[in-house]
Amino acid sequence: MTDLEQRLAALEAQVAGLVERFATGEQPAAEVSGDTFWALEGLKQRLPEGGGGAVLYTGAVRLADQHYDWQYGLTVDGVLDADWAELAGTLTALAHPVRLRLLREILGGRQGTAELGEIEGLGTSGQLHHHLRQLTAAGWLRSTGRGRYAVPAERVVPLLAILTAARR
Repeated sequence: MTDLEQRLAALEAQVAGLVERFATGEQPAAEVSGDTFWALEGLKQRLPEGGGGAVLYTGAVRLADQHYDWQYGLTVDGVLDADWAELAGTLTALAHPVRLRLLREILGGRQGTAELGEIEGLGTSGQLHHHLRQLTAAGWLRSTGRGRYAVPAERVVPLLAILTAARR
């Protein structure tokens, strides 16, 4: 394991501890003292001197009786060096109002195609299945059985982070 991987693993462990404290209602010390950037400060402490920095997102989410804890981080160099064109299909799948509505409804507990087909404005059953296939192919949905879908646990917080970042 490289030094960077060790530091990233340590950061992930610290954020996981903070998320666990948050879920139990225990206030992290930095938050109690009024430090609104406690996660950012923790990230900065783990970055190497003179490096390009890092991006971290994390979340503790409760939706439709499900709880999701997630965190992920990359160095800025890792983000900038990656092939962004490979991400086009994943992002394109989100670039349609019907698909975004489907994701919201599925996260809210409507997971069957029959339930989803009852929602006004989603189009014909053929169009509905087309959108579900697009979201599944891009990894935003997973089939959980005949005609049933769920957002994979590892995609819930990233999806919400993208939607948060898209706000103006």
